[in-house]
Amino acid sequence: MERKIDDKQLGRITIRESARATRYTLKISRGEIEGIIPIGGSEKRMLHFIEENRAKLLASLKRHPAREILSDKLELQTFSFSLHIFRTDRSGFYMSLQGGVLHIACPEKTNFEDERVQKVLLQLFKKALRHEACRLLPDRLKQLANLHGFNFSDIKITGSRTSWGSCTGRKSINLSYNLMLLPAHLIDYVLLHELCHTKEMNHSTRFWKILDDVTGNKALALRKELKNHHPW
Repeated sequence: MERKIDDKQLGRITIRESARATRYTLKISRGEIEGIIPIGGSEKRMLHFIEENRAKLLASLKRHPAREILSDKLELQTFSFSLHIFRTDRSGFYMSLQGGVLHIACPEKTNFEDERVQKVLLQLFKKALRHEACRLLPDRLKQLANLHGFNFSDIKITGSRTSWGSCTGRKSINLSYNLMLLPAHLIDYVLLHELCHTKEMNHSTRFWKILDDVTGNKALALRKELKNHHPW
């Protein structure tokens, strides 16, 4: 079972059953609320659960707003390329990344409100983000590590939308390709944050002291600024 509800305050809410669910849960993804209930569960109970958590959901929606729809009207600049979506008389979708511009061609009669169209465009956009992240982030991480005297064992580019980066106990650093949506100084902040974890795995006072030292005493200010950005 899956049903969509439009709420004046909360926007589009999707309620669905899941065989894995053992309790009633709510989550927010890309600015939309999803209510998950166990198989055979009560939709009425979920609606009551939503009402009980309305204030919390409204606060969370402010922190995690819906992303803009991908269309030929959207103007978007990433760290290394701008986005150009346009209509063409060709029958399919295709993309090319040249001269700092990601061109995505769409059939002339494309309906950009269609969820299936958005899925295709998002896949193409994320493919370009991953390509650029793999091209640029490893070298930048090495530069920052050499500059500040850090050592790491490996680097992996991921598609994480829940974290910008992470560091394992073996000093292997994971970086989300969504970092390419950030300005250069915030990309460096995330990379330095993870490099600092190669020396201090937790977020202790010592960790923040190390991060302050390599960011010109701007660690907390940069952390606050980063919270205004969200992965796609």
